[in-house]
Amino acid sequence: MNKSATVRARIEPHLKEEAEGLLEEMGLSATQAITIFYRQIALRKGLPFDVVIPNATTQEPSKHRCWERHRGL
Repeated sequence: MNKSATVRARIEPHLKEEAEGLLEEMGLSATQAITIFYRQIALRKGLPFDVVIPNATTQEPSKHRCWERHRGL
């Protein structure tokens, strides 16, 4: 299949840098990650994850994971 469609989006620069750095560690380009994301949407007929509003209970563990990742743990 011809890969000629273009996807454009505006996002915060620091988010782009962080995400692309993590993708690079996984051996993926931004294009590959976006393709995976779109394929999962098509296969599942929706987002490939739950979209929820964080509360105090769900937010606390994610703060620790982010801190550990930035500390290099």
